[in-house]
Amino acid sequence: MLKALFLTMLTLALVKSQDTEETITYTQCTDGYEWDPVRQQCKDIDECDIVPDACKGGMKCVNHYGGYLCLPKTAQIIVNNEQPQQETPAAETVGAAANAVATSGAAGGVGASGMASSGVVPGTGYVASAAAVAGPEVQTGRNNFVIRRNPADPQRIPSNPSHRIQCATGYEQSEHNICQDIDECTAGTHNCRADQVCINLRGSFACQCPPGYQKRGEQCVDIDECTMPPYCHQRCVNTPGSFYCQCSPGFQLAANNYTCVDINECDASNQCAQQCYNILGSFICQCNQGYELSSDRLNCEDIDECRTSSYLCQYQCVNEPGKFSCMCPQGYQVVRGRTCQDINECETTNECREDEMCWNYHGGFRCYPRNPCQDPYVLTSENRCVCPVSNAVCRELPQSIVYKYMSIRSDRSVPSDIFQIQATTIYANTINTFQIKAGNENGEFYLRKRGHIVKKYYMNWSKQVL
Repeated sequence: MLKALFLTMLTLALVKSQDTEETITYTQCTDGYEWDPVRQQCKDIDECDIVPDACKGGMKCVNHYGGYLCLPKTAQIIVNNEQPQQETPAAETVGAAANAVATSGAAGGVGASGMASSGVVPGTGYVASAAAVAGPEVQTGRNNFVIRRNPADPQRIPSNPSHRIQCATGYEQSEHNICQDIDECTAGTHNCRADQVCINLRGSFACQCPPGYQKRGEQCVDIDECTMPPYCHQRCVNTPGSFYCQCSPGFQLAANNYTCVDINECDASNQCAQQCYNILGSFICQCNQGYELSSDRLNCEDIDECRTSSYLCQYQCVNEPGKFSCMCPQGYQVVRGRTCQDINECETTNECREDEMCWNYHGGFRCYPRNPCQDPYVLTSENRCVCPVSNAVCRELPQSIVYKYMSIRSDRSVPSDIFQIQATTIYANTINTFQIKAGNENGEFYLRKRGHIVKKYYMNWSKQVL
């Protein structure tokens, strides 16, 4: 027995020696522990919480530092105050733990994966100086660690008031005589600053800065998230302990509150008077043909085409909303949208009598007598009247009168020759004279003599008549 104990102590010493030589960094913890970034140290892993079905055969799982125990569900861990508690050497504790494993293996009632050398069942706050063994109640002669199995009432609290549990720092005895964690944050026994947040830990607590703040010295200062890698798609606005995103004009926040999506202004709030075209982050307005954008770039104004050019229409240009049209004077009709063409009323409708003939001219018509000859003249051919020489009255009158009808266009340049007249027969020692007998009350026409031998006269238009 002593030889086995000596070998166990030697093995433990070698293991402890190796442990002290190995440097544990912040990312390295021994088996059964994990790194706590808050407390900046390794903390025990509760295998009973994370290992599915850790104990078999109806056993219950009891966690301790670096491992866990499998005990009967009716077993209770209590302290027997009938013997004084005393510090148990590490070698004896390890030996006792080894005995517990061996005994449990023989009896099939208790399983253990290790025991800390401090005499305290880690993770629970129980004080223990020996290992658990199987049986209704087994107690070592020199330690006060007792496993009690009570099939009748597994949750029964020992009736002996002298049985008390000595809990580790940060734990307290519950009404069921088990050590439970003290929530210093709820109890108000922590020493966190007003700008810090208290976080309860197993057996202790930690003071942290609230979200959005970082510890600088002893104070919590705001984290400017807008200076970090871009959280926001377009604009970031920092606030105490947080931030929010904004979008440029023409965009709006998506459901994730980070991404900016384009606003289709043409669908949401169309401000254009006529045509709207959406573009990324904005929109543009356009006008229909015949209109142009006003200075506000939203409304449309009519283009006065008649003011832009004087050659759009032959006669008169009329501006209309979004377009223009051409007009012609009375007696004319519009051809091909812009040109004016005379209406021949003599071929369509006129008011001339049976004894009258219709004469069409530019812009109208007139009715003339079919026989323009007046006594003593006689009609000899169309429009020619002759005075018979047998009639003594005709000696003092022109021998013949010819009636000619013509149309003079108003847009003709002046002065301009209209027609030519001359004597058909020239007699010796006679003088032929020509004159405008009627119709020149306003003096628009005059006769111009041309040639010296042949008497030719030209009817000349001196000024334009509208």
